[in-house]
Amino acid sequence: MGAAASAMGAAASPSGASAATANTSATVDAPPDAEIVAPASFAGMRLGVLERGCQLICGLAIVALAIIVLTEIVTRNLFDFSFQISDEVGGYIVVLLTFLALPVCQARQSYHHVLFIQMRLPQWLREWLNLCFDLLSLAFCLVLVWQLGWQAMQTWQTGDIAPTELATPLWIPQTIMPLGCVVLCLVLLRGIGHRVRRLRRTGA
Repeated sequence: MGAAASAMGAAASPSGASAATANTSATVDAPPDAEIVAPASFAGMRLGVLERGCQLICGLAIVALAIIVLTEIVTRNLFDFSFQISDEVGGYIVVLLTFLALPVCQARQSYHHVLFIQMRLPQWLREWLNLCFDLLSLAFCLVLVWQLGWQAMQTWQTGDIAPTELATPLWIPQTIMPLGCVVLCLVLLRGIGHRVRRLRRTGA
């Protein structure tokens, strides 16, 4: 009875059937979610050894930062004592997280993408625009490697140290910055090669 009633309702309302067909067609024509969420070079690519290494170091750094902060809270509140290093070491860890997370986020496509224009462009044009963006990003990262590396080298030659109890040589945390940018450049190069191969396959 219910099936017969449904059949009669569908036959009696051709507009409903046409609306369902239109919805199905719109669903088929819609771009895949992967293209909307991750339109840049690394959609579908696995993390390499360098990215996994950076990810592991970042995870360990977060655990170390949590231990330092919790230890400082306990010693200050229960024993009225401070190691006087939490701010300095925490700052170094934040620098490490910032720069070593760059290649991991790029490989995982974790950055925000403004897609309200790209979604309306043909696939081949999106590919070319993303390739140009990757090349510009690579050029910018190479400039960062040059400048940050030069700064770390100058600090090492002058022997500058932090004016704290640890007296940390400043070239040590400064070296992390160009190293993270170097790994980011390698990740961008992988993505550019992947995109070029994809453009050749499609003949765009």
